[in-house]
Amino acid sequence: MPGEEIFHLSVSELAKRIEAKKLSPVELTQIYLDRSQKLGPRYNAYALLTPEIALEQAKAAEKEIGRGHYRGPLHGIPYAAKDLLAVKGLPTTWGAKPYANQVFDYNATVIDHLRGVGAVMLGKASMIELAGGMGYRFASASLQLEAKNPWDTTCWTCGSSSGSGAIVAAGLAAFAIGTETWGSIICPSAFCGVSGLRPTYGRVSRYGAMALAPSMDKIGPMARSAEDCARIFAAIAGHDPKDRGTVPIDKGAFTYSPSMELHARPLKVGWLTNAWKSLAPGVAKPIDAANRILKKYFSSVKDAALPVGPWEDAGNIIVGVESAASFRTLIRSGRVTELTDPLGQIAGYVNEQYSAADYLQALKVREIIQKKMDSMFDTFDVLAAASQPVPATPLTMNLETDLTFPDPLGGIGNICGLPAMSVPCGFTDKNLPVGLQFVGRAGDDYAVIQAGRTFQLHTDWHKRHPRIH
Repeated sequence: MPGEEIFHLSVSELAKRIEAKKLSPVELTQIYLDRSQKLGPRYNAYALLTPEIALEQAKAAEKEIGRGHYRGPLHGIPYAAKDLLAVKGLPTTWGAKPYANQVFDYNATVIDHLRGVGAVMLGKASMIELAGGMGYRFASASLQLEAKNPWDTTCWTCGSSSGSGAIVAAGLAAFAIGTETWGSIICPSAFCGVSGLRPTYGRVSRYGAMALAPSMDKIGPMARSAEDCARIFAAIAGHDPKDRGTVPIDKGAFTYSPSMELHARPLKVGWLTNAWKSLAPGVAKPIDAANRILKKYFSSVKDAALPVGPWEDAGNIIVGVESAASFRTLIRSGRVTELTDPLGQIAGYVNEQYSAADYLQALKVREIIQKKMDSMFDTFDVLAAASQPVPATPLTMNLETDLTFPDPLGGIGNICGLPAMSVPCGFTDKNLPVGLQFVGRAGDDYAVIQAGRTFQLHTDWHKRHPRIH
């Protein structure tokens, strides 16, 4: 029986073994399933395990590889999909009680893309109800209750891709798919000590994914390394006629090969001085150390400041208005009161009070900051800052009163649709992971991947994993 280490190998490493026929996709899938069945409940990580589908897909992958038809680095690799992605015939609950029995008769485009490259779906990852679309006060705002952090089970994994973070950190799958409207890939990646990519808005189709704020929703990978994220992103990126929000064909696709790094441009990094008002002491130390590493290995690192303005207010209005529209039936029917979280039960009604004028004003503000950021990226290739100013928070914390801090980078990054990557960069004194994020110009996903990858070539934080007994 393989040891614990196999569960923390990167996609790239697993792929090498599978391609060389040293590792069987069926065996790999079975040991991940056994581990997920045993440990998944400990972390409330899964909404649903799908052993029959997983083994069927793994057997098909093994047969094809045996016949010499190798589809690439995700062939035979087990993963988990956030439970807001439709999978034909399976419950897709959106983490919320009113949708507990919802079943679609088609797949999300992302699921089809992953099936097309031979990836193996182990199950659906748990998530915050409606991806936090109605707001929430507590980590327990989910059908599966609170996702527990494998580094410390008294702490949270962060939302809304809460289960995806737990699954990757605990080695219950080789990677997971998360989504972000505002922070939901970057924060769980930071809290859980994994690598996560928020792609440029429109690079990955949202067809078959729950809509929260359609002008801001994005789908991306969470995995062991920046390189893994690049390989997964290459499989799911691209124009999709079923999602009018996707970028045109010539700008949609993404290809990745390690040889690209030989021809990569030297990156100019802007170190953000005003991304956060202050950093928790346990976060400040690793972030300072990360800054020194960047200065050593990147061609140019200079201090930079985000433009100051009502960007977060605009972002909040856009999310509020669009989520009220997305869940209009739920709010108007009164079934919103079935949500677990006390804030979620009322916030939809509050969001309906925004006027059309408020929304249009917010869209104007969005245009202003998009132009300002574009000119900022004439000077820098990527901007760097702490992914979060605090480490993983206690499960019982009231997020509305005790975890509120300005997040201009999250606001700007998401209303402008900018790509970002969070990579592990150290630990607090209590052994909780700390994340470093890189943000790039819209469309320049490769820059944030290259930045994360370069950082990981000179550090080994991404190779650390929690001790699980």
